[in-house]
Parts: sequence; C-alpha cells; structure tokens
Amino acid sequence: MVYLIGAGPGNPELITVKGLRLLQKCDAVIYDRLLSEELLSVVSENCHKIYVGKKPMSHAKKQEEINEILIQTAKQYKNVVRLKGGDSFVFGRGGEEILTLQESDIPFQVIPGVTSAIAVPEVLGIPVTHREMSRSFHVITGHTKKGEADALANIHKQEGTSVFLMGLSNLEPIMQRLREEGESEETPVSVISNGMLPGETIVRGTVGTIGKLVSKNELVSPAIIVVGQT
Repeated sequence: MVYLIGAGPGNPELITVKGLRLLQKCDAVIYDRLLSEELLSVVSENCHKIYVGKKPMSHAKKQEEINEILIQTAKQYKNVVRLKGGDSFVFGRGGEEILTLQESDIPFQVIPGVTSAIAVPEVLGIPVTHREMSRSFHVITGHTKKGEADALANIHKQEGTSVFLMGLSNLEPIMQRLREEGESEETPVSVISNGMLPGETIVRGTVGTIGKLVSKNELVSPAIIVVGQT
C-alpha cells in the first residue's frame, strides 16, 4: 500500500493525526524538499528513506524517475509513504503519481494535507475570503512546465483573492499581466517567503510597487504571492 500524505505548510505540527500515525509505522518513505526534519525523525529505525526533492533550476529527480521509484519501492516494501509538502493535489503532482500507481495495479490511499496557499497567508493575518471584500479565492501556478509565457496566459483579473504559488521568479511579469487585465496599480499585494519555515518574511505593497519591494528585501523561494483587498 502506498499512502500519499500531505505534510502541511512547513510547521511539522500541522501534519494531520492520520498522516503522522501512518508515517510512524511505514517501512519506506519517499519525501520532498519542503519538509521539516522533525517529521523524518518520527519514522522507525528500519524505515528506508528516499529523497526526491526539487528546487528551482535543480531537480534531485525528474518526475518520471520519481514515478519509477514509487513503483519499485511499493513492490519491495509493505507500507510506503509518499510524503509531500502542503497537499498532494494542490500543485504537488499527486494526481500524476496516483495515475502511475493505478497503471501498475498498486493500491494507494490519499491523506489530505493543509495547503500553504491558505495556511501561510492565514497565520500572518490575511484571510483568503472575507464576507465584505472577497467572496472567492483562486489558487494559480506562477510557473509551468512550458515556461513563463504559458504561465502568464492563465492569469486573469479575478474577483476576490488571487494566490500565486511558485511565482517569485515571475513576480514582475505576473504584476504586468494583472495590469493588462485591468487590475488597479493600488490593489494590495503581499509576498511571503519561507512561510512557516525558518526565515519567514512578509513584504506588503501594491500591484505597482511590490516588485521593487521584494527585490529590495531579497526574498527567496519558496514564496507565496497574495493579491486582493484582504
């Protein structure tokens, strides 16, 4: 059995009770980059640990390799945990991985995690919805496999709050795209770097000013961009 577990948004205490219980008893764990070392400390001494993390411009393993590792590990061990940051199905490629498991007739179970798209702004006082100013929220990738142009094509002025993940390197083009779509220069924007991780930093500005402010403060990935009145 393979358990796809969302580990939550950085703070190890925000993994679900079920996710923690399954992690403690697994025989092998395949884990990503944006995870607390505390979570790995709860596995048994005999648990086989496999790192497959990705970071900008440097992938330890390509997704095709990860899929193959998942299959081979599942054939070798009884209980396998695939541990991902946030939630496996929110830009976590969990959908791709369960398709791979299905094709190989390997049973799996998905354990939801707390997504950083909501939780990181939340702990810094930014609700993604508010009855008077934001009746919807939209989670958008700021980066795609096909590159910047493809990512920008999917960005539009939205009602409510827009949350961009993996978009720090495209921050200025995203803001320019929003302006072209009719977003006001004065619309509030916050960029949160290393949310719920050591070095957490928030920079607040507007569509017109946030690019220079983020550059001045030298924010680094992972970062979340929040656009809207909240």
